Amino acid sequence: MPTRPTLDLKRIVLCAAVAGATLQPCLAQAALGEPEGQVTADALELGGSIKSTERGVYRVHAIQLPSGTILREFSVAGGSVFAVAWSGPAMPNLRQALGQYFGMYVDAAKSTHAWHRHLQIERDDLVVQSNGHMRAFSGRAYLRNSLPAGTNLDDIR
Repeated sequence: MPTRPTLDLKRIVLCAAVAGATLQPCLAQAALGEPEGQVTADALELGGSIKSTERGVYRVHAIQLPSGTILREFSVAGGSVFAVAWSGPAMPNLRQALGQYFGMYVDAAKSTHAWHRHLQIERDDLVVQSNGHMRAFSGRAYLRNSLPAGTNLDDIR
């Protein structure tokens, strides 16, 4: 009887997360590089609750999603979203979170070792770092050229 090839669980999880983010409808308009004013609409559209805090020159809008995942959008007051970060038991809709940068993310993810638990992409201005396994996902994406002066990358989580 022929043997079946074994599938690497990490590869399956990452492929499922990317496919899920790709196939989910775009639920709201705020995203990386978009105006801060859309953040509240994000929380309403996603059925989540939002808590905003000031951190010096920028704001952090934490959206608690129904899945238990927290999506954080970092923005300059009255400006645009320069970073997003997520943590929780499920991947957020990356098509929504990354907005116009989602295509660049997908293209770059295809050319890397996507079956590893850690994914790091650096293309032009975009940096995406993602980690995870079932029920424990985290990551962040930011625009290097849009980071406010003095921003500590360790705070984008």
